[in-house]
Amino acid sequence: MLNASLSPSSTELVINVLTMVLNEGKPLDRAYSHHFSGLKLAPSEQARITTVAGDLLRRLNLYCYLADMAPADIERLGSRLLNAWHMFHGLELPKLPYTLTIEQDDFDQRLEQAKLDLPLFDGCPEWLDELGTAQMGSLWPAERAALAMAPQRFLRTNLLKCQPEELQQKLAREGVQTQRVDGVDTALQVISDSALFRTDSFKAGLFEQQDAGSQQVAAAVDAKPGMRVIDACAGAGGKTLSIAAQMQGKGRLLAMDVEQWKLDSLKQRARRGGAHNIETRLIASSKTIKRLKLTADRVLLDVPCSGLGVLKRNPDAKWRDTPERLPVLVQLQKDILQSYSRMVKVDGILIYATCSIMPQENRQQVDAFLAANPHFSFMDDETISVAESGFDGFYLARMQRIAE
Repeated sequence: MLNASLSPSSTELVINVLTMVLNEGKPLDRAYSHHFSGLKLAPSEQARITTVAGDLLRRLNLYCYLADMAPADIERLGSRLLNAWHMFHGLELPKLPYTLTIEQDDFDQRLEQAKLDLPLFDGCPEWLDELGTAQMGSLWPAERAALAMAPQRFLRTNLLKCQPEELQQKLAREGVQTQRVDGVDTALQVISDSALFRTDSFKAGLFEQQDAGSQQVAAAVDAKPGMRVIDACAGAGGKTLSIAAQMQGKGRLLAMDVEQWKLDSLKQRARRGGAHNIETRLIASSKTIKRLKLTADRVLLDVPCSGLGVLKRNPDAKWRDTPERLPVLVQLQKDILQSYSRMVKVDGILIYATCSIMPQENRQQVDAFLAANPHFSFMDDETISVAESGFDGFYLARMQRIAE
């Protein structure tokens, strides 16, 4: 966290970002892009703004309680919220031309009350706490607390171009300090406040920014050179690129998605990373899937999900319509699993994955699929715990097709 108060201009930017997210419903990354566009901010100042805005969203209900205001009042009472944030972290209040003060005694009293309400202190909305308790039981409080923490920064070494030790040395010469990550061979954790995307190492395609948990999901595909592999919900391709490195650029890797702009982004990243065996294909209709029946050695289904394992990184999802969308997402996951599994050939492996830690989206989906599809057999699964790993939360399961 910061060790000094925000400048007045940075405080205004934080309030503007939060207003766009909370009152206009824009995703946090788009709010950053909108407000940073055209500004010549130093990397350190931009990092300060994203640090504060992210922390405010991770525990928005707590900070609003301490400021005695509602989230909807952010545009009108934003300076009061920022004052509460500074007081909570023991920082000098920002020097604004106008401000809405909070009495210290009132703040202290509210803080003591908040400490007695652990879901509130962890920044957890009521709907999420009820869901987590119902789904995870005694495991939930630790996950809830971990999801309130700031995310770490991880890189995935592009093994098509270098090894982790080599990348670590190159980055050190560019002022980026990193350390190896136990259990994730390709991962480096960034431990310095550095502008990663301005480095020559990034421009040369030596790494991608990718959470270590996400790298574990990609590693579970265990793709070999010469295989035919399909990443059927590829998005912008973080896991696709990791799989390409597993294949050493040999074989056919088909990246598919329902949105062309994501595939276009993937193409750019693949060119920079030297992943020349990636082919992109838009899923225009169910016929796209049918044409690939029984063709793939590996199929990765990183399905649309609630994102409840990655709330550290996407904290605005706590304050969206996730409870209403969840049943729709669960049905979509079921449909994708049933339909896209047709692409796995006999003896091939299907990898089902989400960035959620809720069994409803994970093992329960897998069990229902296996019950309805005896031509697949269960191999193994893993939930990557936010609390235990320090990474984002993910789930993966591997199933083998044993008959047509």
